[in-house]
Amino acid sequence: MTVWLARWLGPLLLVSLWGLSATASLLRRLGEHIQQFQESSAQGLGLSLGPGAAALPKVGWLEQLLDPFNVSDRRSFLQRYWVNEQHWVGEDGPIFLHLGGEGSLGPGSVMRGHPAALAPAWGALVISLEHRFYGLSIPAGGLEMAQLRFLSSRHALADVVSARLALSRLFNVSSSSPWICFGGSYAGSLAAWARLKFPHLIFASVASSAPVRAVLDFSEYNDVVSRSLMSTAIGGSLECRAAVSAAFAEVERRLRLGGAAQAALRRELSACGTLGSAENQAELLGALQALVGGAVQYDGQAGAPLSVRQLCGLLLGGGGNRSHSTPYCGLRRAVQIVLHSLGQKCLSFSRAETVAQLRSTEPQLSGVGDRQWLYQTCTEFGFYVTCGNPRCPFSQLPALPSQLDLCEKVFGLSALSVAQAVAQTNSYYGGQTPGANQVLFVNGDIDPWHVLSVTQALGSSESALLIRTGSHCLDMAPERPSDSPSLRLGRQNIFQQLQTWLKLAKESQVKGEV
Repeated sequence: MTVWLARWLGPLLLVSLWGLSATASLLRRLGEHIQQFQESSAQGLGLSLGPGAAALPKVGWLEQLLDPFNVSDRRSFLQRYWVNEQHWVGEDGPIFLHLGGEGSLGPGSVMRGHPAALAPAWGALVISLEHRFYGLSIPAGGLEMAQLRFLSSRHALADVVSARLALSRLFNVSSSSPWICFGGSYAGSLAAWARLKFPHLIFASVASSAPVRAVLDFSEYNDVVSRSLMSTAIGGSLECRAAVSAAFAEVERRLRLGGAAQAALRRELSACGTLGSAENQAELLGALQALVGGAVQYDGQAGAPLSVRQLCGLLLGGGGNRSHSTPYCGLRRAVQIVLHSLGQKCLSFSRAETVAQLRSTEPQLSGVGDRQWLYQTCTEFGFYVTCGNPRCPFSQLPALPSQLDLCEKVFGLSALSVAQAVAQTNSYYGGQTPGANQVLFVNGDIDPWHVLSVTQALGSSESALLIRTGSHCLDMAPERPSDSPSLRLGRQNIFQQLQTWLKLAKESQVKGEV
C-alpha cells in the first residue's frame, strides 16, 4: 500500500500489513495516522488516571540477544517497553502484555483501548513490548541485509519469552500470576503464536484481526472490499460499487490517452511520479486501490479520513447536483480529503523513487518501518493484494509479479523464495488451524483481513468472535458513544472470556497452594 495511506491509518497498531507497493504504503500511512489520532484523543480526555497519573506511563529498556538461537553469539540490542502500574494489585495480579507489531509503540499502548481498559477490573499490570527492528528498538548496525536476517516473527516470539522472564523478575511478579497477551493485526498473530509455542509462559491470548494464514496472492482482500462497498449497513450500495468501477475505468482511460489527458490526471490525483511508464501507472492505481480499501478497512474509526458512507457519497455525487458530478470527480475529492488528513502532498511516487526509499538502510525513529515490513513480507508472509478476478472493482494493476519484483530489487530475493517462505510460515504456525488453546480470535466482518484469521471456534478453548460491521482492530479502539451494538456486545464477550480465563488461573493457583 502506498506510504501516505499507511500514515492515515496508524498508532492503534492498526498499521496495514500489505507488502510495500504503492497500495501497501498508503494503507500503512493510514493506519499510523488513525493510531496517532486515537492516542492523542485519549490523552486529551485525560483518561481518568487518578492519583499518580503524572508518573504514567513508564518507559523501560530490556537487553535482548540479537540472535537468540545462537548461544555463541552474545551481541545484543535494547528493546523498548512501556508500563502502566496504576491498577496493579501487586505481585499476585495478572499481567496484560500488549505486543507491538510493524511500527513504533508509544505510551498510548498501555493507556487506552484494551488491555488498558480491561486492567481495572482485575487489578492487572499493563506492559507493552515494542517489536525488534521497529520504533526505537533497532539494533546497532541499522537495516542492512546482514542485520535484517535477525528480523522475523520467530525472533519476535523469542523476545516475548525473554521479556516475560526478565519483567517477572524486575516487577517481582508471582510465578503463579497469569500472563495474557494482546495484539492487533500482525501483533495479533504474534499473540496467538506466543500462546501456541509457549503455553507454559503465556496463559491466554486475545488476537484481534490476526491474519494467521500467510498468503502470496491476497486477492481475497479486494473480494471483501467489493462486498463491503455494497453493504447497506455501512452506507454502501450496488450503485457505490459500480461508481468505484466507473471511476477506475476513467482513470485507466485517461492513462491510455497519454499526453494532455495524462498530465491533467497527474495533477488532479496528486501523482508525484511521471505517468509515462506502466510501472508508474501501476503505482498510482495501487495508491487509489489503497484509498478505497482503506475506507473499508478502517470504516467508522476515529481519525479515519473517510468512511464507506462518506466515500460512496462522494462517488455518487452526494451534497451536490448529481447530474454535474461523476464518479471520477468524487474520487478526486476523496484523494484531496485523504491527503489533507495525512498532511501529504503526493498520492503516489515513481517506482524508482519507491525502490530507492525501500533500499535506504537508515532507520526511521518513529512511525512505520517500511523497509523492515517489506522484508518480513518477502521472507515470511506475502500478503500481496491483487485485483485479478472479475469481481474486483479496481484496475488489475499492480499485478502480483510487479509486487514480487520489489523483493528482488530491494533485497535480491526471488519470487520462488518468497513463495517458499510463505509455505514455511503456514507449516510452522498451522495457518488458520493453529491448534492453540485459550486463544480468543476477534475479527470484524467488513475487515478484509478477517479472511486470513480464525472466524469460527476450532474447539472449546480456541474461540472466535466475528463482530458484525466491524473493521480492522476496531475492538481495540477506545470506546465511543457512537459504538455499534455489535461492537459493544463484542467487547462484553471479550470481557467474559477474560473472566473465565482468570477464574481458571485462580483455581490453578489455589490447587498449587494445596
